Amino acid sequence: MSKQPFSRASLAAVPLEKAWTIPAAWYTDPAVLELEHEAVFSQSWQLVGSARSLARPGDYRVEDIARAPVLLVRGKDDKRRAFYNVCRHRAGPVAAGQGNCKLLRCRYHGWVYQLDGRLHTAPEIGEIDDFDPADHGLVALEFKEVAGLAFVARKAGAQIGGLPIDDVFAEMATRVDTLDFGKLNFFRRCSYDMRCNWKVYVDNYLEGYHLPHVHPELTNILDYGDYKTETYNGYSLQFSEIETPTDAYGAGRAFYYFIFPNIMLNILPDRLQTNVVLPLAADRCRVIFDYYYPDIESAQAQTRIEEDIRFGDLVQEQDIAICEQVQQGLASGVYERGRLSVRREAGVHHFQELLKAAYRCHV
Repeated sequence: MSKQPFSRASLAAVPLEKAWTIPAAWYTDPAVLELEHEAVFSQSWQLVGSARSLARPGDYRVEDIARAPVLLVRGKDDKRRAFYNVCRHRAGPVAAGQGNCKLLRCRYHGWVYQLDGRLHTAPEIGEIDDFDPADHGLVALEFKEVAGLAFVARKAGAQIGGLPIDDVFAEMATRVDTLDFGKLNFFRRCSYDMRCNWKVYVDNYLEGYHLPHVHPELTNILDYGDYKTETYNGYSLQFSEIETPTDAYGAGRAFYYFIFPNIMLNILPDRLQTNVVLPLAADRCRVIFDYYYPDIESAQAQTRIEEDIRFGDLVQEQDIAICEQVQQGLASGVYERGRLSVRREAGVHHFQELLKAAYRCHV
């Protein structure tokens, strides 16, 4: 880092009417991303998918969260747990993909673990001094199921805006008829890699300001004139009436929830889409989309799902194109900061204030 990117003024809390965007260097400097892994991602709940994938004892799945391989497993005692997918021998992967098993066997040297994380066998380890198997179990993470979704946290006591995650979902449920996503069926995962900082993508998600210019097809569906943003402790909501229903967007309302720092829940009639934004480098990120529906079997449902995913791909391609161009602009050296629209960018301001608060605790 050529110079300190954080000053007292840049980290100060500022109301929307007086606010500027965060500095361009915070989107381009690798040192800022290093800080975010400690100050933001290691402190937060991370969405890993549907809890229904751990339906039976022995069911497991492997996921990646920000800079951490994670193993989810349902034990013989019927309890669901989360561990780092890292063998205590030489850091090999304990599992891959998903499936069902009686024991977990490292894919590097064959160390075997119980489903509750205890070391079962260390083959050919020999007579070594000071080796207690009880000290070599898998390292656990916090696990939580909320509204049918599975979350993990690296540190105990993780909260969202100072609230337990259950309380946040309870608040959200007062705005949406149902948040019981456990009744929905997982259909497909789509991943998109893009050449932009993870915050560029989040900023873009958090405002409808760009819809008429980047997403003309989506603007024709939603009521842009009545598109609203509300902010809460640690999360925000954008919502709009679906003015022109289509096969992809049924009649009703579209709700777009953002949970700090990188989780999106897109709730439409008869559909849930979750997005998780993972930083890969200062100028690269991956966005993981999971699609859920109440019916994935009937011919009518499959036709609608096909159109929904086709339309989702179109919107995502448009977002990728503009986000990558914004990243180029941020790295150009001619842009430092900009002002925010009070009417349209309250969600962006809210996110950036949460970021600054997290930075202040670690700088």
